[in-house]
Amino acid sequence: MADAADLGHQRSVPALTYADAPAAIEWLCRVFGFEEVRRMEVGDGRIGNAALRLLGEEIMLASPFEEAGTLSPRDLAALHQQITVYVDDVDAHYLRARDEGARVLAEPADRFWGGRTYWVEDLEGHRWTFQQQLRSVSDEDSAAEMLKIASNED
Repeated sequence: MADAADLGHQRSVPALTYADAPAAIEWLCRVFGFEEVRRMEVGDGRIGNAALRLLGEEIMLASPFEEAGTLSPRDLAALHQQITVYVDDVDAHYLRARDEGARVLAEPADRFWGGRTYWVEDLEGHRWTFQQQLRSVSDEDSAAEMLKIASNED
C-alpha cells in the first residue's frame, strides 16, 4: 500500500465548503496568493472538488452538497473552524488581504506564543489566521500566558 506522501499528498488537508465555489477559488488566489491546482465540476454549476496550493501546502474546497451534509459558513450560526497558515512576511500578506477586501478581525501583532499574527474572514465567512513565526516559546510559557488571559490578569 502506498503512503500518502509517496502519492504526493500531505497527510492532513483542510476541505472547505463555499456557496459560490468558483468565486471563492478566484478570491482565494487573488487575495491570499493561492494557486489553483485542480477543479472538478459536476455539471450543474457546482464544484465537486478543487485543490488550491500555497507555499507547497494544499486545501480542498467544494460547493455545498446538502445531500452530503455540507454547507457554507453563510448558512451556519457559529464559527465551526479556523485555518492557520504560516507565511514568510505576515505584514506584506496582511496588506494584500486588507487591500483586496478581506474582513480584518485583528491586525498583525506580535503574540505571546512567538508569532506575528493577523486574523481575517474570507468572502463567505471562513476564518483564517496568517502567522509568521518570530521566536520559539515553550509550551509551559504559552500555557501560563493563556491562563493569565483567561483569568483576566495583567
